[in-house]
Amino acid sequence: MEKLEDFPITRKWKPDNPSLIQLYSAPTPNGVKISIALEEMGLAYEVHLVALEKGEQHSPEFLSLNPNGKIPAILDPDGPNGAPLGLFESGAILIYLAEKSGKFLPEDPGRRYESIEWLMFQMGNIGPLFGQMAWFLHQGGKEIEDPRPRERYVKETARLLRVLEQRLEGREWVMGNEYTIADMAIAPWLRPVIRIPGASDLVGWEELSNVPAYLERFLGRPAVKAGLEKLGAL
Repeated sequence: MEKLEDFPITRKWKPDNPSLIQLYSAPTPNGVKISIALEEMGLAYEVHLVALEKGEQHSPEFLSLNPNGKIPAILDPDGPNGAPLGLFESGAILIYLAEKSGKFLPEDPGRRYESIEWLMFQMGNIGPLFGQMAWFLHQGGKEIEDPRPRERYVKETARLLRVLEQRLEGREWVMGNEYTIADMAIAPWLRPVIRIPGASDLVGWEELSNVPAYLERFLGRPAVKAGLEKLGAL
């Protein structure tokens, strides 16, 4: 597609400024990753809130950009070679934005792939497992009488928190002193652990030291606050 208006999603969520990156998202851990990254990277963008409770992520317009029906997604009017680019999957978007801005992804090949490794740790482990725990504790799953699913996801969440606790020993960020897109992916998923009633006790949050301090540092960053605010996630 040669122009932004060629993308069907722009018919439902019309851009006010078609020259900006268009972000289609919601105030979820996955959703805020991208608004935070855009704020950190200083990339101008326009927010289009997708009403998940109304099922807007399943609308034909949204599915035309992300056939999987999940937020976030973006349209960049100035993509590779100057052509518009649509992207979904938050990990792919983070890598793309880091490469576009030249920020928050190490130039050294070894450290670059190590950062991506931890990004994928979030995508394949923290996100899915923490999300399932939240569903069984706080959403529809809490009505299921069989305790085994809930116990499994609580146990896995606790285990993954301890993997992160070990990684952060002696490190300010996942990559040491260097703040990267891996942090922008991981840290937003720590908030539900302390916000869902009873979750922090179940996973032993008080037994951790590195992870809570890491989350506090992350939430103290001005760009993180701005990214959360843009999506109404404060």
